[in-house]
Amino acid sequence: MTDLRNQVRLASAIAKCGRDRVWVDPDRVGDVASAVTRADVKRLISGGAIVIRPARGVSRGRARERAEQRKGGRRRGPGSRKGAKFARLPRKDRWMRLIRALRDELRKLRTDKKIDAHHYRDYYMRAKGGQFRSRNHLLSHMKTEGLLKEAK
Repeated sequence: MTDLRNQVRLASAIAKCGRDRVWVDPDRVGDVASAVTRADVKRLISGGAIVIRPARGVSRGRARERAEQRKGGRRRGPGSRKGAKFARLPRKDRWMRLIRALRDELRKLRTDKKIDAHHYRDYYMRAKGGQFRSRNHLLSHMKTEGLLKEAK
């Protein structure tokens, strides 16, 4: 086997990459071996006898798999948690998620004519005051007060 260390070194210097990214065509080893100067090596790179391979990155496959598992609730136990409860999901974010859901539900009930504007405003203010834990809690409260007849 011909020693092509010098040509590979020159090619990596020219391409500003590591030696492991330099590939020499096994069918044209003789041409590469005869190259002595940087100009010769440049000519071989443009001619295709020496190819600079693309840089290898870090595979995202395992990260995607972990993310998929987290979506299903895996890998979220106490041993995986770093921040405090409200650092992971701040109180304000939790509140915004709840109040938006409640207001959406109230708006829908009003547009479907299941509650009138007076009851809408009453329940809107109750929701703002933090009376309801969830959408279901709001609906069950309305049913017990006799506002909603049909099952939701």
